[in-house]
Amino acid sequence: MTNNILIENQYKRTSLFEKENVNYLVRILKRFNTVPKINNINIITSTSEPTVFKIVPNKSIIIGTAFLDKPILALVYLRYGIEWQLWYKALGNDKKDIALCDIAALEVIRIFYNLLPKDDKEKLENLDFVLINLIKNSSNSSADPLSKIIDLQSFHGLKTANATINDSWKAIVDNLAKPTEYLLMAGGDLRLNIDEIHLLNKYGCRPFPRPEAFTFASSTASSVSNFAFDKTDKVRSILIRNSLKNGFKSTTIEFSELLKNSLRKIFKLNEECEIIFSPSGTDSSLQIAAITQTICQKEITHILVASDETGSGVAAALRGCHFENTTALNFPIKKGERIEGFRDVNLIEIPFRDENGALKSTIQLDEEVFAAVLKTKEEGRQVVLHTMDQSKLGYQSPSDDLIKKLNKIDNLSMQIIVDGSQLRLDPKDIQNYLNKGYIVTVTGSKFFTGPPYAGALILPKNVTKLIHSSTNPLPKGLTQYYNNSDWPASWFCSTKLSDGYNYGSYMRWNAAIVEMDRYYKTPILYRNMGIEMFCNFVEESIHEATFLEPIYGDETKMKSYNSKEFGIRNIRTIFPFFILHNNEPLSLDKVKKLYTLLNSDLSEQFEDASLEIIRLAAQKCHIGQAVNVKYTNDIESAILRISLGSRVISESWVNRDISLFFRNIELQMSQITITIKKIELILNNPQLLD
Repeated sequence: MTNNILIENQYKRTSLFEKENVNYLVRILKRFNTVPKINNINIITSTSEPTVFKIVPNKSIIIGTAFLDKPILALVYLRYGIEWQLWYKALGNDKKDIALCDIAALEVIRIFYNLLPKDDKEKLENLDFVLINLIKNSSNSSADPLSKIIDLQSFHGLKTANATINDSWKAIVDNLAKPTEYLLMAGGDLRLNIDEIHLLNKYGCRPFPRPEAFTFASSTASSVSNFAFDKTDKVRSILIRNSLKNGFKSTTIEFSELLKNSLRKIFKLNEECEIIFSPSGTDSSLQIAAITQTICQKEITHILVASDETGSGVAAALRGCHFENTTALNFPIKKGERIEGFRDVNLIEIPFRDENGALKSTIQLDEEVFAAVLKTKEEGRQVVLHTMDQSKLGYQSPSDDLIKKLNKIDNLSMQIIVDGSQLRLDPKDIQNYLNKGYIVTVTGSKFFTGPPYAGALILPKNVTKLIHSSTNPLPKGLTQYYNNSDWPASWFCSTKLSDGYNYGSYMRWNAAIVEMDRYYKTPILYRNMGIEMFCNFVEESIHEATFLEPIYGDETKMKSYNSKEFGIRNIRTIFPFFILHNNEPLSLDKVKKLYTLLNSDLSEQFEDASLEIIRLAAQKCHIGQAVNVKYTNDIESAILRISLGSRVISESWVNRDISLFFRNIELQMSQITITIKKIELILNNPQLLD
């Protein structure tokens, strides 16, 4: 074959690079971050055979220019070819199971095709190509794979020595023959699904990198970073190889334990602390409800502090009720109904805000918590006190003084749960809580900007001892929510849960741990200076914008914590604000509309404006989702949030150069300025909000 050159050397003004094709080719290459990175596999284009698509095992992928004339088609074929090469490499030295490569790569590309934007799919609708036809005619490639192998073999020319399907393949294909971006939104619930136009989920982010957006949304959810995505994608390749070599079950168990041990290492936890992964922070609350029921003989009262600033489904979960209409294991259920096996419990909700929307004082909140605890004690019930260490708006309750007061009450049966879901905590904070016997809930998807829905419970030694001594099983209905593998192997109570593994949860935690690891690799001095530098700038910027009204005041420095050394709990890192137009707060609907517009390219709305305005309108700015908050007694509104995420620090330290570090922080501060300017631009064009 002649006239074949590597694609990266091919930028010549041929017909391939006519103006109308360039934008499409850019789209292909921009989205190549969702394609596995494989060493020593060359992508070669052929001009002599424009219709050729050939996989040379372990060497190259040859694609004709006829494919590149149709960039979306080229993307699909290249994604298939690279995936095939990935599985071929995973076979190791024994290359007889070529059929597995065909089956797995087709399954991956089928899912990949379904994740394409609607307009991309439309470009493929009327094309007659072998791979496209196989995808369209395949609802599930693993269901009838052998019939497709002959067609697929034409791509690589290898005859399979094994035309039968090995039973050991099924679990590997079912769990790992999926694009990494799909795995990052699997095993959660419907809120993780992306729309087919903008490829955004309910939280305004994606399960693959979105580098074009300015992202300060860590109080809600963030798109995965390029760095974490690549690391997680590499892990998928390793898991495939190890599963084929050592068996799927042992590989998966080893991976799960590796993740838990990584968390222990990051937060310097002792091995006696148990970690339970959960598909979401709300699922963690359901796990708490189940655990407390298992170890407590008394009737239970959950006292939920910050009930208005925790997850919307937490109250239902603590009552042992379904909080969505689908579980993480994809069981259809009915939201609000009692889950089988859960006892009746009492729930006392203590919101941060009063009926007028005003934030309660620390004293008032402490008094309400104290009264609720005393009432529960007098009733002879078990107190499960859910404290808040950083809510979605950056508040904590109750105070340390109140906890000390409660601990002095005689014969008080109380288990404290710390909602640390934002994870705006230092390792010493988590250690301190566990040493006191508190259960701590964390997520990897808030401050540490891992993909949304990476929850975990960290259980202290005293609680794990109680669980080991209990003979009560977990509520039967949890078989719809969790696999046995999600829970500690030594626990009797979880033995009757479902078989299987939640790879979505594992992969999201892997991405989160990658972010944690690189954050803590930033020297603590520069880390803390960078945090203060950035947060002080955000605070000042919001105060200076006349159309923004911050809802935080003197508590900014978190004075309720009397730490002598700097810690992330001692400084405000979440900055909530009302948005004003003509000195009046925007209505609830308009705040939500502005949030969506802020995260969108609006350049088409400003075609006749200056280049500066067009660029500002085009910039996507992702910040914390709207939270309903009364402006006054009579005005229903909502606030938005700008938040510090770990990437502000870790991505600034990428070159390990002090001067560059602070310069990189300043670059992200400039992104804050642009974000606020875009809010102003939208307000100055109120028709956009109609």
